[in-house]
Amino acid sequence: MGEENCTTVTEFILLGLSDVPELRFFLSLLFLLIYGVTVLGNLGMTALIQVSSRLHTPMYFFLSHLSFVDFCYCTVIVPKMLSNMLGKENTISFLGCLVQFYLFCTFGVTEVFLLAVMAYDRFVAICNPLLYMVTMSRTLCVELVSGCYLCGAVCSLIHLCLALEIPSYRSNVINHFFCDLPPLLSLACSDVSVNELVVFVVATSNEIITTVIILTSYLLILITILRMNSAAGRRKAFSTCASHLTAIVVLQGTVLFTYCHPDSGSSVDTDKVASVFYTIVIPMLNPLIYSLRNKDVKEALRKMLGSKLLFEKLFS
Repeated sequence: MGEENCTTVTEFILLGLSDVPELRFFLSLLFLLIYGVTVLGNLGMTALIQVSSRLHTPMYFFLSHLSFVDFCYCTVIVPKMLSNMLGKENTISFLGCLVQFYLFCTFGVTEVFLLAVMAYDRFVAICNPLLYMVTMSRTLCVELVSGCYLCGAVCSLIHLCLALEIPSYRSNVINHFFCDLPPLLSLACSDVSVNELVVFVVATSNEIITTVIILTSYLLILITILRMNSAAGRRKAFSTCASHLTAIVVLQGTVLFTYCHPDSGSSVDTDKVASVFYTIVIPMLNPLIYSLRNKDVKEALRKMLGSKLLFEKLFS
């Protein structure tokens, strides 16, 4: 590509998921519904954990942060995507594009590490139940969560700083529905092999570290479960672990598919579908997978709603 075709960019055009008006309208309604469920489920779960004293345990402390992170990184993507799908202009400013990527990456990496922390929490709870509350002290929980947010912020800052070094682009049209790094790098005029290598190394390192923690934790959990004498205890433990592992496999699988390869051989449309899963679908499913199937959460919700109804009756 000739140097004369390269220019600095002040805004980008996001092509989105489809250029068919009827399909765009249908998808916008679908994603609006999903986003509404995501906001209600995640913010509701966060609020419920905060107000219910029976949920003030390490497991629900981590779940409240998972719900908050899911809400944040879905909110970074979906409102702008819906605006572009329903409006005539699909533009986003250069600064807005980089801010969107930075926030999305920060919350995305934070979630990956939070899942590993939650696996460790389940390991301690099931394998060392008598020492659980002592081991998972409030101080340790805060430190673990802070470490997750720090990892997310640092990893994102590395990518952002390298992206800011790109002097010019051969086009301002991004074939995606949000400002993700791989499609942005594909438009650069300069050599971005370092950027691509850093994306691969950072993403793969994060995946390896978190996957090792998760697999080790659940292997030890499985061994402990198989040694249990109580069939009811085994079923409860298996149910909890199966839910957690389901969400982990979906998220980690899509992240590995999208980022953990030096050069993608997959089509752009395939990458978009994978991106829909980890940016839109998973944040909606996590409250269902982790919390709403839990008896403690159901009881806390029932108690809160019962108290609200009683309050209304007394003052009506």
